[in-house]
Amino acid sequence: MSFFEPALQNLLSPAILFFGLGLVASLLRSDLSIPESVAKFLALSLLFSIGFRGGTEIAHYGIDSRLMLALGAGAGLSFLTPFAAFGLLRVVSSFRPLDAAAVSAHYGSISIVTFIAATSALGRQSIPYEGFMVGVAAAMETPAILAALLIAQRTSSGVVSDTADLWRHSFLNGSVVILIGALLIGIITGERGAAALKPFVLDLFPGLLCLFLLDIGILVGRGLEQGRRYLTAKVGLFAFLMPLVGATAAALLSYAIGLSVGGAALFMTLAASASYIAVPAALRLAMPQANPAIGLTLSLGLTFPFNLVIGIPLYMWLAQKIIR
Repeated sequence: MSFFEPALQNLLSPAILFFGLGLVASLLRSDLSIPESVAKFLALSLLFSIGFRGGTEIAHYGIDSRLMLALGAGAGLSFLTPFAAFGLLRVVSSFRPLDAAAVSAHYGSISIVTFIAATSALGRQSIPYEGFMVGVAAAMETPAILAALLIAQRTSSGVVSDTADLWRHSFLNGSVVILIGALLIGIITGERGAAALKPFVLDLFPGLLCLFLLDIGILVGRGLEQGRRYLTAKVGLFAFLMPLVGATAAALLSYAIGLSVGGAALFMTLAASASYIAVPAALRLAMPQANPAIGLTLSLGLTFPFNLVIGIPLYMWLAQKIIR
């Protein structure tokens, strides 16, 4: 399969088109909006569905050495990526060290929405993947925050010294709790649970994803309008280059671990994505003097659309080339 076939299918999928609708509506300053409470429900529903389905897959296929290797590789990659991102930002931008450290945390952590979009793309291509990749996604949420704290403590002031509340917030934030909780419940209930919840976790999933990406498109449009003053050509290039750096590292690790084509594509997607939910919330506690608009503009305004339109098809194509 060529790269262009899945890329075109992804670009013309309902979910991506609804994202584009929200983006265009926002840029045109339409009053289209989704109430915050509805947006939260959509997010929780998607996390619940992907976590539960991952748990039932693990229950069906069992736990093996690849699971442990993938968890370790994911956590390690999440911790190391911010150091590379920080070094690159110091070359291409004039950001303060504290702001560069904060941005680096976004690129070490993951976007669960990008992950969900990738699972949807794999489903359209009928490409199976390991259910435990949901656990890998959860393992990659937090290590990047620790790395960014270490960078900031060495290069600048404005970092919270008592990090107990930070780590409690990081490990118990809603996205991690619902994802891991649904994963565990899926493991416990197995095929019986999958049959009982099929209408919600499978049949409703595509429609919920479309509505959620419509809301994300609106947010991206607003973010680009508000944060464009930070977007120099070199900084914009960083937002497109870092996903490729992360995906390349994940591709090598996927080959070494022995992941399937689908699992490798998801691992590359995770490593290429950038957090715009969990990390900003944690950094409010850990780095209150850092400017949150910079990281959100880059991760949500540039990297997220890049991965959605170009990145995911590219990672799927690359996975099929390197995994035999």
